Amino acid sequence: MTEPRLDHLVYAGPDIDRLVERFTELSGVEPVLGGKHVGRGTRNYLLSFGGAAYLELIGPDDPEAEDKPATFGINTLTEPRLAAWVVRPADIEETVARSRQEGYDPGDIGPLSRRTPEGTLLEWRLTPNRGDRFGGLAPALIDWLDAPHPTTNPLPELSLVSLRGYHPDPPSVRKALEALRVELDVSEGPAGLEAVLDTPNGRIILR
Repeated sequence: MTEPRLDHLVYAGPDIDRLVERFTELSGVEPVLGGKHVGRGTRNYLLSFGGAAYLELIGPDDPEAEDKPATFGINTLTEPRLAAWVVRPADIEETVARSRQEGYDPGDIGPLSRRTPEGTLLEWRLTPNRGDRFGGLAPALIDWLDAPHPTTNPLPELSLVSLRGYHPDPPSVRKALEALRVELDVSEGPAGLEAVLDTPNGRIILR
């Protein structure tokens, strides 16, 4: 089952231009430029899953830069990786407080922003990319404030068939997910997320 409050998936790579090129070849769908994250050194491209969920491709704004940004572990990547998933709770403060009471700390809520290609500044709040979140299996939490959601703009579309996770210790992951009140199928295996997408080129898997 896919979490109904899914906001977006994060597919990260060490070279954003190559990542977009490879994804377009694989899927037959070309992502559109979202913009640059202010002060983060990253740039993203977007595709819609339909409704209010989407796929974000992210990497260094300058792929040739020697120092890669640490966001979503980009500075450690040699190949693309499905690095994270992001959930939009009804009340982000209440979700963080309850989760801490139940034993999982998703981190403090902090501000982020992105400048669109048209020059518009979008501002929102997100729990930080701290630790590895069980290899990305524990989601980040987002609050878009007054910013228009990315899916309100025309985006190329493909279908998310399924999202699941793997981890050497599934019970520990399930405990964190329960504290956050989110759903993700988790099986035993090397830590990581797996998304199955339907595309014009057929069904593909992102890991």
